[in-house]
Amino acid sequence: MSTERTTLERVEAGLARRRRKELLFKLTGMFATAIGVVFLGVFFTTLIVKGSSAFQQTFLKLDIELSEAVLAPDGELDVRYADFDGLVRTALRAQLPEATSRVDRRALYRLVSVGASYQLRDLVATNPELVGTTQTLWVPASSNVDMFIKGDIDAEADEALRPLSDQQISWIRSLDEAGRIDMRFNSALFSNGDSREPELAGIKGAVMGSFYMLLVTITLSFPIGVAAAIYLEEFAPKSRWSDLIEVNINNLAAVPSIVFGLLGLAVFINWMGLPRSAALVGGLVLTLLTLPVIIIASRAAIKAVPPSIREAALGLGASKMQVVFHHVLPLAMPGMLTGAIIGMSRALGESAPLLMIGMVAFIVDVPGGFTDPATALPVQIYLWADSPERAFTERTSAAIIVLLGFLLVMNFAAVILRKRMERKW
Repeated sequence: MSTERTTLERVEAGLARRRRKELLFKLTGMFATAIGVVFLGVFFTTLIVKGSSAFQQTFLKLDIELSEAVLAPDGELDVRYADFDGLVRTALRAQLPEATSRVDRRALYRLVSVGASYQLRDLVATNPELVGTTQTLWVPASSNVDMFIKGDIDAEADEALRPLSDQQISWIRSLDEAGRIDMRFNSALFSNGDSREPELAGIKGAVMGSFYMLLVTITLSFPIGVAAAIYLEEFAPKSRWSDLIEVNINNLAAVPSIVFGLLGLAVFINWMGLPRSAALVGGLVLTLLTLPVIIIASRAAIKAVPPSIREAALGLGASKMQVVFHHVLPLAMPGMLTGAIIGMSRALGESAPLLMIGMVAFIVDVPGGFTDPATALPVQIYLWADSPERAFTERTSAAIIVLLGFLLVMNFAAVILRKRMERKW
């Protein structure tokens, strides 16, 4: 009886130790998860706080006289040579006549963005009948004015340590009190290409470049990857060669992305002579990058199809090709699509291989095709983050928000596709 009691006590003591270890493991996991959530929250909070202000831009209200003597001195309007910048400056001097000296006027002109003259040019080119009238327009302010209005420049700091002088700050406050300064949605961020002026810089060129690259990538990588997976999983004989190919595919999935950039530089640019910094070359490089991921995901999806599906189809007289394309492939397609979208998400966020093929160049124009000079959204973020102008900081965060938004949408689409197309057996 005592021996029985001793055994029971030992069992209970062992169970108590196991429960304590299990509780400790759970608490450790919860603590690690909490740390990850906190860091993720800090990251997103910092990103949103810094980047949300970029979605608004400061504008100045000016009464601009579209003088016929300035725009059409010979009686014929030619917007290519008209002095729109002079009209903007005249309107600014009329609003603040106290700026009389040359130094004061230069300081005054720096309150308005160079984009104001472009806006005025487009307006006159579209509506030439406005020549000779006075138009009240909201024109973009310079980046320094924008930063001051948003509170990023301290007016109490030493004048030598800030980009705006006391006189300029006085003018800004005067315009603000007169109701001639307003914060509006920054449409230029989504409609413009890159620019040296922060208030005119946009992500449209980078977004279009990424779109063309991903279009090339998905067009090449998905059919090639799926075809390779089907052959390796269903038709290739098991031999040393197939084992060697499988090992190399798995190794390629872990190769650093910059290696694919070096390969693309050597093959597509130096050997094949394709245009440098083009979306076509970027798409080919990203195809090499995503192929291993798609092949591995597609093979896993094919393996997940039960052998009974194949056996039933073969038993009914279907050929090997019919079994694969009529039964196995439709059932494996959700997993293949999920792998393809995840591969595209990785390709969208890559910058290192694109830097190697010259897509780090300063591209102002929005690309109109696959061979036009282009950049990508991650590279645009890299360029803005490396820029010395402080005003690019918020635009860098805004571009990161847009990139994360695209990645979240793509991953959400992968989940939805998998749920809707998934078949249970």
